[in-house]
Amino acid sequence: MKPLNKVIVNKDTSFNPIWIMRQAGRYLPEFREIRKDNPNFINLCLNDDLSSEITLQPLKRFDLDAAIIFSDILILPYGLGQKVEFEKNFGPKLGELNLNEIAKIDEIDFVKKIHRVYKAITKVSLDPVLGNKNTIGFVGAPWTILVYMINQQSPKKNLKKDFFKDKFLINKILLIIEKFLKVHIKNQIESGADVIQIFDSWAGLLDEKDLPNYIYSPTLNLVNYVKSLNVPVICFPREIKNYKEFCDIVKPDAVSIDYNVDPKKILKDINIPIQGGLDPKILLTDKDTLKKEASKYLDIFKDHPYIFNLGHGVLPETDLNMFEYLIKTVKNY
Repeated sequence: MKPLNKVIVNKDTSFNPIWIMRQAGRYLPEFREIRKDNPNFINLCLNDDLSSEITLQPLKRFDLDAAIIFSDILILPYGLGQKVEFEKNFGPKLGELNLNEIAKIDEIDFVKKIHRVYKAITKVSLDPVLGNKNTIGFVGAPWTILVYMINQQSPKKNLKKDFFKDKFLINKILLIIEKFLKVHIKNQIESGADVIQIFDSWAGLLDEKDLPNYIYSPTLNLVNYVKSLNVPVICFPREIKNYKEFCDIVKPDAVSIDYNVDPKKILKDINIPIQGGLDPKILLTDKDTLKKEASKYLDIFKDHPYIFNLGHGVLPETDLNMFEYLIKTVKNY
């Protein structure tokens, strides 16, 4: 059985597998080399030779327990025909949202546009470097994808003032997003992904009254869909105020926590396997601090099924020695 399955499915507490969000990417010199010649980020995600190579780069260097496919949650709006670009020092920029055009897209068009993501997953899952480790596929949660599609850029602190003005548009787009997220998930699993993670990066933006409509209900539909395909599903509702309520309603197989939550409270409130929590900035400090902070999470969750990870993606300026030291700390715990 693969490492993440032992913890998620078998509830094994005898060890803590480790993988790191954004482990394939900007902090690795070999990734930066590839990036120099491939400035268009979406094109790079759709180059199956390069994206599979990037996915495996961290596993060639470090003793990690899973590969997460090098892709992006915004592959979904791209597959639906919305323009998606990544601007240096700004982040993603999306084109105008044309509901009539998007409503015309069918499953065949969508898959044709992004099928090379699935080819990359197949290459990774068959590569000897992977061995008996997990291949993680992922999607953005419906709410987070909706935010990008309507806001047309990262909301950082705020949504557009008139974000909620057209309820008809929002509900229509949510249904389309949900439909194609299922297509995207199914194709990733059929290509070799054996765990799915759902990233709700902007879950923290909503008021409590809006959670059932925009987060609980659509995410629950996706979670049930992944479960129906017999693959474990991890949810990461970043900065949501009430992780317990989220888990009680959405019922993922495991939940990933951000670094703003109290792990002791999480342990008390939640009985499913837990993932993550460590602040990525701790990797920018020194080895003693890193060991102390990582051990804190390992101690708290020592009798609870726990996958070690960060509470958000690894930062580009992270020193490789610190990254390696973190992995050793977890493995030697």
